[in-house]
Amino acid sequence: QVQLVESGGGLVQTGGSLRLSCSASENILIFTTLGWYRQAPGKQRELVASISKGGNTYYADSVQGRFTISRDGAKNTVNLRMTSLNSDDTAIYSCNAQIWTATGRRFDYWGQGTQVTVSS
Repeated sequence: QVQLVESGGGLVQTGGSLRLSCSASENILIFTTLGWYRQAPGKQRELVASISKGGNTYYADSVQGRFTISRDGAKNTVNLRMTSLNSDDTAIYSCNAQIWTATGRRFDYWGQGTQVTVSS
C-alpha cells in the first residue's frame, strides 16, 4: 500500500514562506501525477499544484507565481514552496498521488494532511 507523509506545515505570518514536503513509500516515478490539494474550513478541497510524470506543472490561479511544486526522485519526495502567503492560504494541505492505468482506471493515494495557518 502506498503511503504518503507530509511535513512542513505550521504557523506563518502574512507575507511569509513555508515549504511543504511529501515523502512517498514508493518510487515517485510510478505515479502519473503528484499534487497538492488544500481544504479551508467551510470550503471544498481544491487542487493547488501538480506535476506530471513528464514534468509538466499546473498551478491554481490563486497561487500562480507564489507557489512552486517540485519533486526529488532520489528522495521520493514532492515539495511545495509557498511564498507571499496570505490568510486565504490557510488550510489543510494534502499530498496526492495518482496512477492512471492503460485501461483508464485511476488510483488515488492521499497523505494525512498538514495544517498551514497564515496570521496577520
